Amino acid sequence: MGHSATAFEASNPVDIYRSHISELLAPVAGKPVKDIYDRLSWTQTFDKGDLGLAVPSLRVPPKEASAKASEWSEKFPNSDLVEKPVVAGTFIQFFFKPQSLTKLIVPSILQKKTLYGTNPTLGLRDESDPKKGKKRMVIDFSSPNIAKPFHAGHLRSTIIGGFLANLYEAAGWDVVRLNYLGDWGRQFGLLAHAFEMLGSEEKLEKDPISHLFDIYVEINNISRPEEEEIKQKKEALAQASKTGEDTTELEQQIQILESKSVNEKARQYFKRMEEGDEAALATWRRFRDLSIERYKRTYSRLNIHYDVYGGESTVELERMDRAVKQLQESGLSEESQGAVIVDLTKNPKTKKLGKALVRKRDGSSLYLTRDIGEAYKRVEVYQPDKLVYVVASQQELHLAQLFKILELMGHPEIAEKCQHISFGMVHGMSTRKGTVKFLDDILRDVGEKMHEVMHKNQIKYEQVENPEQTADTLGITAVMVQDMSGKRINGYDFSLERMTSFEGDTGPYLQYAHARLCSITRKAGLSAEDLQSADLSLLSESHAINLVRALSSWPNVVQNTLKTQEPVTVLSYLFKMTHMLSSSYDILKVVGSEPEIKKARMALYEAARQVLNNGMKMLGLNPVER
Repeated sequence: MGHSATAFEASNPVDIYRSHISELLAPVAGKPVKDIYDRLSWTQTFDKGDLGLAVPSLRVPPKEASAKASEWSEKFPNSDLVEKPVVAGTFIQFFFKPQSLTKLIVPSILQKKTLYGTNPTLGLRDESDPKKGKKRMVIDFSSPNIAKPFHAGHLRSTIIGGFLANLYEAAGWDVVRLNYLGDWGRQFGLLAHAFEMLGSEEKLEKDPISHLFDIYVEINNISRPEEEEIKQKKEALAQASKTGEDTTELEQQIQILESKSVNEKARQYFKRMEEGDEAALATWRRFRDLSIERYKRTYSRLNIHYDVYGGESTVELERMDRAVKQLQESGLSEESQGAVIVDLTKNPKTKKLGKALVRKRDGSSLYLTRDIGEAYKRVEVYQPDKLVYVVASQQELHLAQLFKILELMGHPEIAEKCQHISFGMVHGMSTRKGTVKFLDDILRDVGEKMHEVMHKNQIKYEQVENPEQTADTLGITAVMVQDMSGKRINGYDFSLERMTSFEGDTGPYLQYAHARLCSITRKAGLSAEDLQSADLSLLSESHAINLVRALSSWPNVVQNTLKTQEPVTVLSYLFKMTHMLSSSYDILKVVGSEPEIKKARMALYEAARQVLNNGMKMLGLNPVER
């Protein structure tokens, strides 16, 4: 086979068919093998064949396309791998011969196991020279704010980012997972002051995230009336100034109120942090470290880990100053009412990006300056080929401004590497005990609800070794699958009832499908050697053949997902495949069948379990076994 040099065939057995068809069709059509190979595409449904070729895509004039399709299909030589091609208008449909496909696919899955579907060559900088190393991606996801609630936006970013990191790793990329925490700013002054007034060492050690959040809410409640009083006095002062009254006393009152206020103490504390005061920084560092330890525990329940816990605090001041300076020197930024802005409305091409604020009137820098500094830093430290930001669609304008400004500052090579992976909002995410404080509250609720649902089937419930643990795993799966069930950009309603059901396309349904395959394996009692010696030609039923066709398309689903960057691409495939499985059980029985048939069917089910397991793990799920 002249074309089998493509490294992908090793990881995608179906490409052997692609090569084979291309080589047989090339002399008939008078077209290069490579052109045909590149244009053979997957079909949407099995009735349209396993691979299809749109004749016009080979630069055949539309008027001649259907005649050519018929002619090529007539002249297509006999083959051991594919049936005689079927013509549908200007399309040629190729159906793989079931026997050869089954003998290729099932052993391939059983041998590769977790590696089936992955393709390490896709992530190489140069496919023809692996020594040049892998492409690198830095992915920034989750990124909650310390002491503030971990809201639905953070949840989605966590789930989608975790999945994308797994996907690119499966494609051979070197992935750096980065959590860019909201860990700097005046609120830390407020928090430190709150801890001095209201904090408890014991509570901080036990549950830092909740405790810091509680005292943060409390200190805001104390400061609100103070700020209200100052505001009223200032309004009175403005009124008095207009009428020319003596305002000395009012001014003194305002000054005293401000100097004693919680906000002023917070401002002074943060100023000490900015100036590098060791005692102030030690408190801040402790809040940050304890919070990260707590985050790590929760993330591990979602199968997520990070290579780097970065954050706003890690962007050095000199980087931000350098960004402001470069903006000024390149003539991009300008003064406007004492603030520094970049006006993107002047250029018709960037008009819709509006005006971006770089530095406030009081000289404090904003997110944009920090993000420019951070982007430079990521490029410097990691030398990535791709910089991905998994952030809600509300931040679309901010990120579009950032990427455009990086380009206009003379760094189109950085801007080209940047990508915003956007997603819509979750509605109605609150817990049974009120609104969400942290991700743990949501997971606890779903776990409890899942436990109730499991209790309804007492017989099954009693067979589960550790029901609490299983309910927890199923609950996490329920949350994650509900999140991945639509396109990222669509928002959805957070529904405990719907997500915890075993009916329909839900997380628990996927887990049930996996557990059922494990149960068949246990009952069959066959060894790996038994499965290897199975006579796969016994798998002649249409259910078995279609299941093999579905399993053969998994490597292609992974490749297609790299294009869509949507978890739902993987999820829909898994649901389609598990529906095929559940309609096969009555026809392809294992227990009670003749020994040879039992072995062949068990090999097929084991291959299906492996693909389901691989897909679930890519989505970040923990497949349960019973």
